[in-house]
Amino acid sequence: MKEEQTLHALAREGNLRTLPEAEHDGVWIGQDGRRMLNVASNDYLGLASDRDLQKEFLRSVPERDRLLSASSSRLLTGNFAVHRELEALLAGRFGRESALTFSSGYHLNMGILPAVADGHTLILADKLVHASLIDGIRLSAARCIRYRHQDYRQLQSLVEKHHAAFDRLIIVTESVFSMDGDVAPLAALAELKKAYPNVMLYVDEAHAVGVRGKRGLGIAEEQGCLADIDFLCGTFGKALASVGAYVVCSRLMHDYLVNRMRTLIFTTALPPLNVAWTKFVFSRLDGWEDRRIRLASMAEKVRGAVRRAGYPCLSESHIVPLVVGESEKTVLKAAEMQRNGFYVLPVRPPTVPEGTSRLRLSLTAALPEAEVERLVEAIEAPSIPSEGGT
Repeated sequence: MKEEQTLHALAREGNLRTLPEAEHDGVWIGQDGRRMLNVASNDYLGLASDRDLQKEFLRSVPERDRLLSASSSRLLTGNFAVHRELEALLAGRFGRESALTFSSGYHLNMGILPAVADGHTLILADKLVHASLIDGIRLSAARCIRYRHQDYRQLQSLVEKHHAAFDRLIIVTESVFSMDGDVAPLAALAELKKAYPNVMLYVDEAHAVGVRGKRGLGIAEEQGCLADIDFLCGTFGKALASVGAYVVCSRLMHDYLVNRMRTLIFTTALPPLNVAWTKFVFSRLDGWEDRRIRLASMAEKVRGAVRRAGYPCLSESHIVPLVVGESEKTVLKAAEMQRNGFYVLPVRPPTVPEGTSRLRLSLTAALPEAEVERLVEAIEAPSIPSEGGT
């Protein structure tokens, strides 16, 4: 069978995936009898492991929100008051007319572009945008050109060349890229977009919201262009320690998506209890600047260690790739790090391009300082050949 052949080929190439099981204890993770520091999580602010914060929420959450299921689409009976309250909070904090929440980041990215991009639309997407955005583009009726990663000049040339031939152009990018940790020039993209009346800008801040900006609103806040992005998107499942996703946009686009976005219309809404937790966390976001500063400081240390160890590193964020190259060598490097007490996983094709397999060091503000120093030492230490692997 072709499926069996595919699995055998993946195994030969060192790219076969499995579902790892692990026990969690704060910043520690247990697997196969080993206790390791978790440097593979997206809990960037350490909120998911903050038991005191969770207890405070459970003491304060109103009875009306203690529901574990919405039991319906938001267009039927699944639209609760707490959904509206969270969206009003989001719109207010970002200074926009409206916000809309979704069951996941995948629903968000796979649903908006097919809803707004028709056959008279050209999408210009960064080459390294997330798989969910690529799937959303494929589901749309639009034509798409993927420009070279972070190549502003090529993007500018494409906009100049094609803007008159289409009713609408949509520039699509992430703000912090999930595999390289580099940061997009959102302010420059916003200025480019404003030069053409039929150009829109779609930005996914999944890895930046909560972490970047004075109030934790992301790279758009940091670069001063919050008001200039047509679809400013993010997730709740990373730094915000919850589940789901959001877009802040105009009221017109909000109403249009409610009527045309299939991944909103035809799915069960987020449970009220989860939405209440997201609202609780987001309302406190601007008070966690100390966590953001701490995370930025440790990320700088780890990036320095990766570069001193001789690995290429373009990261400007808390996501720090250690690019090994070949998939099999990357698996061995991950096993070595795990033997040294650090839970880090190999990232291989098709998630990253061939020849760029890597360890993705994903840092959290909750990591103890002594463990960060130990991580730096482990990165800089010479690799020890091993026949093992994971």
